[in-house]
Amino acid sequence: MELGMIGLGRMGANMTQRLTRGGHRVVGYDPNPRARADVERNGAASAASLDALVSSLRPPRAVWMMVPAGEATDSTIASLMPLLAAGDTLIDGGNSNYKDTMRRATAVGEKQISYIDSGTSGGIWGLDEGYSLMIGGDEAAVERLRPIFAALAPAPDRGWGRVGPAGAGHFTKMIHNGIEYGLMQAYAEGFAILQHKREFGLDLHRIAEIWRHGSVVRSWLLDLTANALEANPTLEGIAPFVDDSGEGRWTAAEAIALDVPAPVITLSLLERLRSREASSFADKLLAAMRHQFGGHPIKTE
Repeated sequence: MELGMIGLGRMGANMTQRLTRGGHRVVGYDPNPRARADVERNGAASAASLDALVSSLRPPRAVWMMVPAGEATDSTIASLMPLLAAGDTLIDGGNSNYKDTMRRATAVGEKQISYIDSGTSGGIWGLDEGYSLMIGGDEAAVERLRPIFAALAPAPDRGWGRVGPAGAGHFTKMIHNGIEYGLMQAYAEGFAILQHKREFGLDLHRIAEIWRHGSVVRSWLLDLTANALEANPTLEGIAPFVDDSGEGRWTAAEAIALDVPAPVITLSLLERLRSREASSFADKLLAAMRHQFGGHPIKTE
């Protein structure tokens, strides 16, 4: 089967390489000539423009976008619409907001072009381990592209599936990422407590390795935590600044809109925001309040 891939950053390039390994023909496009050259070295073809990309594919065409959410996705779709035809399929594999996906699917569908949203998890490990794909869209369109999804997934019969109509894939991926926030925060807090119990001289990497086998808290995140602690046991040189992709925010907002209590996910998001304050006014005010009502000492900077 053949596929057009737009966006040849690390994840898009790795997905392209995995597909070519599986015998599929992939034509990649990226405005960066070096990115196009890289995928060619790994067995894919490349195109120097969106027009050339679409022209190189046989109808009915399938084009997969791995571009940033928001305006970049909208502008890519706007550029593609005059080039695609009825019966073609457009796939958004990025982290788009599901509401944007539903809007785009309606607009694209008016031209009888199928719109599939594939929430994609696997990160830099997906090339070798496979990607978890949470897919939304028309059932017939998804089924037609089954060979593509099966090749990207960890195995043809697991790690991927259609979860509902357009928007459902990105919604499911959004909640997936919200859960990820909570899991990461719990691991981080637990290991911080262990690290502060200095009288035991605990080896955090060894503890992580023990927990990886047989423990109820074993997971791939714990595997990665063990890797990090082995490479840098004291985390020297790593700034205590935690970024977010936006999906945790969307998850918390959705929980509020649906009247679903989600304190762990919401608090894990707030902890990420907290990590970015080099000088917290709120913490300074808390110290000042304690001094005012109880005469507690204040540490100076």
